Amino acid sequence: MFSGSLVAVVTPMRHDGTIDLAAWVRLIDFHASNGTSGLVVGGTTGESATLTGSELEELTTRAVHRAAERLAIIAGAGSSSTAATVARAARLSALGVDGLLVVTPAYNRPTQEGLFRHYEAVAAASRVPVILYNVPSRTAVDLLPATVARIATLPHIVAIKEAVGSMERVRELVRLAPPGFTVLSGDDPTAREAVALGARGVVSVTANVAPRQVADVMAAALAGDFKRAAELDARLAGLHEALFIEPNPIPVKWIALQLGLVPAGVRLPLTALEPGHEALLRRAMMASGIAPDCKETA
Repeated sequence: MFSGSLVAVVTPMRHDGTIDLAAWVRLIDFHASNGTSGLVVGGTTGESATLTGSELEELTTRAVHRAAERLAIIAGAGSSSTAATVARAARLSALGVDGLLVVTPAYNRPTQEGLFRHYEAVAAASRVPVILYNVPSRTAVDLLPATVARIATLPHIVAIKEAVGSMERVRELVRLAPPGFTVLSGDDPTAREAVALGARGVVSVTANVAPRQVADVMAAALAGDFKRAAELDARLAGLHEALFIEPNPIPVKWIALQLGLVPAGVRLPLTALEPGHEALLRRAMMASGIAPDCKETA
């Protein structure tokens, strides 16, 4: 159901941290015009940790209405509390979204049994398909493939965004998952390789600023043209790496600002990009073909 290039979209914010809803509408149109197949609203890259519940619901509602079936809209519903996640899943799944992205609970480090029971409760509360999200580098808990296979038998559980950049992990997920369950890469540098092993796409940070290029890489890989996918992805390699020179989404929001896509704001405790990193990001933009003088059509 979910495949290709899905973007973990940034939340446009002004200098004072307020959300720029006009820029939000422009971002949705930008992605609809540049090959993106779906938007994740209020994910990690969207600064989910600092969005209020009402802000997330407003962003989601506007995305659903603006996308007008041009893009799949997936709302980030995860939190560290099962009860809060269940309540959020119930509210967001009533807004017309195509799916929910539910990250593993951070900080409290549940067992694999705890993770199963967490997702069991969320699945029961959701009206729409649920995508699991495993990113142990941020959450301090790893959703293991055997547990994923068990969770995948629950109603509404349809996919996983796997942000462990290990091809052995992708192989194991593809091998253990039941028929119809989708593996999506959550790691831009290895997403093309993941598709070659059976993943169906990527939930991308890079696609925020290079949506057409990432979409073309995914299209080639899904068509089995791995030589072409590798050639296209090679041009993005420096950008994939540079976008994590500081914690995500600081670098990608800085590039999006240079491209005129968003204003300059991030919310504390995130801060503006260190000036010393600007030159590296500019070089990455030039190498990937997204410098302001050659930016994509908005």
